[in-house]
Amino acid sequence: MTTATEVSRTPSTSATPNAAKRPASAPAPALPSLTGLRWVAALLVFGLHVNNFGYFGGTAGRIVTWGLGAGGAGVSFFFILSGFVLTWSARPNDRAIAFWRRRIARVYPVHLVTAAIALLMAYTLTRLPKPTLAQALANLLLVHSWWRPWWQTLDPVSWSLACEAFFYAVFPLLALLLRRLGPRGSAALAGASALAVLVLAWAEAHHWASQPISSFPAARLPEFVLGAAIARLVILDRWRGPGTEASLALAIIGYFLVPQVTVGYPATACTIAGFALLIPAVTVADLNGLPSLWRHRRLVRLGELSFAFYMAHLLVLRSAIGLLGVRPHFDLLVGLAVTAGTFTVSLGLSWVLYEAVERPARRLLLPRPAPRGTCETRAAKATD
Repeated sequence: MTTATEVSRTPSTSATPNAAKRPASAPAPALPSLTGLRWVAALLVFGLHVNNFGYFGGTAGRIVTWGLGAGGAGVSFFFILSGFVLTWSARPNDRAIAFWRRRIARVYPVHLVTAAIALLMAYTLTRLPKPTLAQALANLLLVHSWWRPWWQTLDPVSWSLACEAFFYAVFPLLALLLRRLGPRGSAALAGASALAVLVLAWAEAHHWASQPISSFPAARLPEFVLGAAIARLVILDRWRGPGTEASLALAIIGYFLVPQVTVGYPATACTIAGFALLIPAVTVADLNGLPSLWRHRRLVRLGELSFAFYMAHLLVLRSAIGLLGVRPHFDLLVGLAVTAGTFTVSLGLSWVLYEAVERPARRLLLPRPAPRGTCETRAAKATD
């Protein structure tokens, strides 16, 4: 997911301790560690679905549930990361139409292809629901998450893309607000967003809403705004959070607290602090040239495939039901082999989607970049 950000695979080598504070017209420095972290988040979601499909039984199944049952937290990470990266890479005097065009070019072609695959699967494979015309149109227009009965229409993971579409719709106004806020205002907005997540989690746990809100776009907006406000603090060189090790430790602790709360939105309250600290921590590490395991070349490459992988993997898992059965509960070795097989197919399909759909669509739909070496080229390579 979110999902839907892109960071250059080339780390910045000229960053200094004050590199985050940049003139408004300066291009955004590259943040390759965030691309690497995107892959980790996508892998968590894959692990969650492997657990949900019941590939492992007995003791192995209990271990997988313990380690991967909270993998849905990866979607929350995507939402926070999306707000952070879009704010980090926001272009001065950018028009809303130009911003939306870039976002459509970035996410919609893959969504369209995976929706078509899901529709084909629905009419050729057994046990898969066939969408109505209204459901299919809502999915294609990325509004299906606003109505809970439709939230998993076609490619089920696209519910988060509907949330992202809402975030993109409001981002031009959010960016305008953030440009007017100083450090105190940005910190206050970040605090208010985190508080909103906690309040919504409490309301969900106490069943205040008539239906679950974990897929409701407006309920996920505070995570996106939190990421945007934190990015503003980093840009202003006023971020004073812990380093990567402490932030990662808090994120891991929050992840393993998830099974202790009510299933659904309350899980977000467990991980919000760790994720909100980890993202700016690795950003500062990239800017200052500090060590970062998330910056490894292969991990960054996988991060570039993470959106396509996220959109494709559940289709692969669903298509395997006819061969493997529903919740087969294999022993450890067979479960590992099946998981490795579905992972390999998912990764291969994501590579095809990235190279044959995502990248060509961006070249087709977006203006040709400026000549190599100009500020515009460097900005485009940083984030989009």
